[in-house]
Amino acid sequence: MRAQPHTAALAGLAVVLTALLAGAQPAADASRPARPQPVTAAQPMVADAFRSARTYPAVAAPVRLRIPALAVDSPLQHLGRQADGSVAVPKSPDIAAWYERGPRPGQAGPAVIVGHVDSRDGPGIFLNLARLPHGAVVKVDRADGSTVTFRVTKVSRVAKTSFPTDLVYAPTLEPTLRLVTCGGSFDETRGSYRDNVIAFAAPA
Repeated sequence: MRAQPHTAALAGLAVVLTALLAGAQPAADASRPARPQPVTAAQPMVADAFRSARTYPAVAAPVRLRIPALAVDSPLQHLGRQADGSVAVPKSPDIAAWYERGPRPGQAGPAVIVGHVDSRDGPGIFLNLARLPHGAVVKVDRADGSTVTFRVTKVSRVAKTSFPTDLVYAPTLEPTLRLVTCGGSFDETRGSYRDNVIAFAAPA
């Protein structure tokens, strides 16, 4: 397969909540001298007391990608990481794939979908991603029958050596979508394209 999407490991965020509870001491008797208060060990707290209620709606896993402007209608493979920590690539050039260790489309954060631009056997699912117009509709169907709709805000082509990891993978407060493939000229020596094409999309 000629096209190998270049991605970087997604950095996750962890939020740690700690609390210190101190018991109230009885009021001092003014007629008696103050006594030093004994130091007591803190009582163990139940872990459930520190769990926050969910603040975002549950979102089903994505199963299909549709981009009418490119005549794309593809089931979604679910991808993890390769042994070197990079994002795995789709098995088939005809099928797009969602990076399952990142947010699901419709959840807060950047959902990432990758696809090949071509292969030795012919064009790939994202052959024309670089031509995707501003405002184009991107739909992601989910396992529960729901659909989330995005509109393209920008399409960029960048050298693989300058891949904008922060722009693609950095957490966002709103749901966002990134579509990634290869582009530019083909490096025969390396057997891959020199650039990446990235389409950025926001909720419609």
